[in-house]
Amino acid sequence: MTAAFQVGSARIMRIPELHWDNADPQKLYPDIDAEALAVFGSALTSGSFNPVTGTLSQGTHAWLVQVAGLNLLIDTATGNDKPLPAAPALDHLHTPFLEHLAAAGVQPEQVNVVLHTHIHADHVGWNTRLHHGKWVPTFPKARHIFSAIEARYGASNDRIDPAPDLPPEILGRPDHRPLPRVYADSMLPVIEAGLGETIIIDGQEVLAGFSFHPTPGHSIDHASIRLRSDGAEAWFTGDVMHHPLQVYRPDLRSVYCEFVQPAERSRRWFLEEAADTGSLCFTSHFAETGAGYVRRRAAGFAWEFA
Repeated sequence: MTAAFQVGSARIMRIPELHWDNADPQKLYPDIDAEALAVFGSALTSGSFNPVTGTLSQGTHAWLVQVAGLNLLIDTATGNDKPLPAAPALDHLHTPFLEHLAAAGVQPEQVNVVLHTHIHADHVGWNTRLHHGKWVPTFPKARHIFSAIEARYGASNDRIDPAPDLPPEILGRPDHRPLPRVYADSMLPVIEAGLGETIIIDGQEVLAGFSFHPTPGHSIDHASIRLRSDGAEAWFTGDVMHHPLQVYRPDLRSVYCEFVQPAERSRRWFLEEAADTGSLCFTSHFAETGAGYVRRRAAGFAWEFA
């Protein structure tokens, strides 16, 4: 059973999907230099970096938040059976994710709200499941809250509804576009079932205690989600960072970031915010507990697992 964290009156548990120990730093971070791990490898814990093989550990997971009588999921990982040939590690998965959710005491129909940091394959996949050859909502009683811009861009990417005004010029030219079929398979069935709710990412509270803050770059309208409960604060980071190494080297962009320079600006903003507030951070891809704190060090930031 995954350990539970307490933030005010909110109880938070990691719902695991995948874990791997063989991530190649040069593939994950195309601009990495030899100095990055030579200098900061010793600061990384053994559950995140193997100095013998030189590989990184990561995972995919969702976060279950139980507060005020509600069961909320922050993102929904990759899902089973999703056709993702461009991402072989995620293609046609068969994982016991729902069994892990049940072990935390929650069945799919008991999920009240799903909050999405962004619409990428490994963050929205369990929104739907395959039933008699058709994608249907996995959480049939849940409000699914997500960026209106992310949804429009996803629909355009899947050639469902064009959005010629996207991406906005302020983000610059995208390094690449999102994977195809993610919106069609994992978002559209939820929307057609009347379970989707689009929002503007502007820092406003969208649900008691929860607010979406703009951290664009990794995706077109990526958000980091802040939780405030009984005087305590936590952040759900989304993909502002993919590994603790980026806490030490925020200049490193992941291969998955769509808009490279905005992604770095968002990462640096978030690190300042997290360090200043001392808030507990719930990440999307860090291994080990997946949660921890950003600490200040003499020339930047450090990561401390909770």
